[in-house]
Amino acid sequence: MGTMQRAGVTQPADAAGRPDWLVCLLEMCELLWPPPAVVRLADGKPDRAGLKGGLRRDETAAWPDSREFALIAGLHQPPLLVPADRHAAAGALGHYCHPRVRVKRLGVKALCLGLRGGLGGVALRRRVLVGAPGGADTIEEYLKTALSREVQVSMYLGPARANRKPVLQLLVGTGEPIGFAKIGVNPLTCSLVRAEHDSLVRLGRAGLREITIPKVLHYDSWRGLEVLVMSPLPAWQPPRPLPAPRLAAAMAELARVGGLTTEPLGHSRYLGQLRTRLAAADPGAERTALWRALDDLTARAGSEILTFGSWHGDWSPWNMASTGSGVLVWDWERFATGVPLGFDALHHWLQSRVTGYREPAAAARSCAERAPRELAPFGIAARQAQLTAVLYLADLATRYLTDRQAQAGARLGATETWLIPAITGEVARLRGAPGGQAGL
Repeated sequence: MGTMQRAGVTQPADAAGRPDWLVCLLEMCELLWPPPAVVRLADGKPDRAGLKGGLRRDETAAWPDSREFALIAGLHQPPLLVPADRHAAAGALGHYCHPRVRVKRLGVKALCLGLRGGLGGVALRRRVLVGAPGGADTIEEYLKTALSREVQVSMYLGPARANRKPVLQLLVGTGEPIGFAKIGVNPLTCSLVRAEHDSLVRLGRAGLREITIPKVLHYDSWRGLEVLVMSPLPAWQPPRPLPAPRLAAAMAELARVGGLTTEPLGHSRYLGQLRTRLAAADPGAERTALWRALDDLTARAGSEILTFGSWHGDWSPWNMASTGSGVLVWDWERFATGVPLGFDALHHWLQSRVTGYREPAAAARSCAERAPRELAPFGIAARQAQLTAVLYLADLATRYLTDRQAQAGARLGATETWLIPAITGEVARLRGAPGGQAGL
């Protein structure tokens, strides 16, 4: 279980000089193709020994069940792990990568065309080799049995985060995707995979009209890991504009799942649950500062009436697409009910501004100022909107603290550098005022 305990935790470069992402990627491969299967790294030269020595490409090919994968760099860090066959690699890349920026979309399309045309020798140089005896209990054999068909897999691992886990794209021989599988590899990621399964089952019965979500194709555990297989959403289709009113309507529809309620903040079930979650975080200055901010917030605005409903939990621009098939939304592992109305809209706004090289502290400070405009389509008055923004930032900070994102090396994991200053600053600006009611 040593590998599983390290999954998602930033490790320094090892003695061989390998970066964290490569160490973690190989560890994930060894979880998915466990002994007696063997996993080795090669650099594309047929005479180069494998990562740990004692196994070369020709030796790997001699195993009854052998696989060869390629790492496609430049689009993700870590790179995508795709089947080494250039046609399958092009299919995996084209159906997984759907950048929102037109120039990047054209770059992905050009790379896919190049792969199919024979560019593989250059683009697919670094390889991961997997060899296994016939009938070995590997993730591919498990998925083949679970879905009753042959599949190839590609893998996206993601950057250093506490919730980093393998996401597998399941492909048929033509390179077309038939599903995506999330694999829970430690207590946190297993709980998130279970939560996403439960959320998709519930939402699949909700009769949603404004958004399209994945369907559950399979859910079970394998070798102590949680495995959730979902239908693919056609996010690779050409994007279509998504007017702000339509996005707000989709978020409002989701908020109504399970119904809406109104309560004074100070006596709300939500605030009690938020405090319970925060109490589970590691003791420290960040938790103390956030706890005091919630105390001050309750004293200043505890009588304010807020509307509570459901939210996606991570409705960011990269977890959705607008295409000819409608508004597609995925990654439902953080779905929750009973949260202040408007959380999804604020999360979408904030996350679109803290990606890349933009300053997260400035974006967090602007969240409450922007809230009245972002939440007006939900019928939320200005003061309630500002209060909702403070609660949203506190909820996000609590998530990062309880997940231990800073310790995992997440880029935004250090809440004391951007979230907590914004929260405490905005709470200090709040003044007592008569309570009001907001709602759809």
